[in-house]
Amino acid sequence: MRQRNPFAVYILASKTGGTLYVGMTNDLLRRTWEHRNGLGSSFTKAYTVNRLVYFELFERPEEAYQRERNIKRWKRAWKIRMIEEANPDWIDLFPGLAAT
Repeated sequence: MRQRNPFAVYILASKTGGTLYVGMTNDLLRRTWEHRNGLGSSFTKAYTVNRLVYFELFERPEEAYQRERNIKRWKRAWKIRMIEEANPDWIDLFPGLAAT
C-alpha cells in the first residue's frame, strides 16, 4: 500500500530548463497523470508542461497553499536552483511515484 501525505506542491517542466508550472494538489499521482494526459490546466496542455521535476509534501492544506503562493512569486532563477538542488538532471519523477 502506498504511503503519502495528502497535500503536495509540485513543479512541472516542459524540458530541462524549459517552461515551468507550479501547482498544488491533494493527490499528486492523479494530478500529474492528468497533466501528462492533457487533462491538467490549459497552460500545461498548450506548452506541453508535463514532466514532474520537483515536489514537496505537506500534512495541512494551508501549509501547501502558502508554499505554492510563495514559490509562484519567486524569480525563475530561484525555482530552477531549487529544482536543480533536489533533481540536478531534471529527471521526470512521475514514473517512480506511480510505481510506489
